[in-house]
Amino acid sequence: MEKPANTLLEIHPVLKKRWSPRAFRDQAVAKDQLQRIFEAARWAPSSHNDQPWRFILGTKGDDTWNKLYECMVDFNRKWAGNAPVLLLAVGKKISDKTGKDNPVFMYDVGQSMAYITFQLEHEGLVAHQMGGFSKDRATELFSIPADHAPLVMMAIGYQDAPDTLPADFAKMEKAPRSRKPIGELVFSGSFGKAAKLD
Repeated sequence: MEKPANTLLEIHPVLKKRWSPRAFRDQAVAKDQLQRIFEAARWAPSSHNDQPWRFILGTKGDDTWNKLYECMVDFNRKWAGNAPVLLLAVGKKISDKTGKDNPVFMYDVGQSMAYITFQLEHEGLVAHQMGGFSKDRATELFSIPADHAPLVMMAIGYQDAPDTLPADFAKMEKAPRSRKPIGELVFSGSFGKAAKLD
């Protein structure tokens, strides 16, 4: 099933096509695809070129996947169990360059996740990112150091039909997509004053 964005203007096809399905086929992701996904993340921009992103990767059937699945809230466990790849993004809070707190480490990790998202779409894969997991449990299970923070999880794989999901999730899967208008997001002069882009 495809749900292309109903954009007002033409944007890159990968961006237009991307959405966050929850239905995954029971099909492994090739190692070379994973290598390209992380190579894309490696080239995301970051403050001072600190590259504060770290990733914990689990493939279905291994101990890491099981631990990542254990960290999820029940809502996400109901659909993510079919995903062949689970990923936890972790950010380093201290700058390697300055030795001080990096105030934008979460922003930079977010950029690396965006690069992953675009590359995996290019690979014919889909992803669903989630904040619904126990950060404390993840820190414990993976011995994440105190100067690092678990930030977000991602399920990766090949899309399956919505009807393979429980009925309530299938309904969400088929729901139309929407976004706020640009005038509510882009300002000029003062906060809340829509920028004139026409």
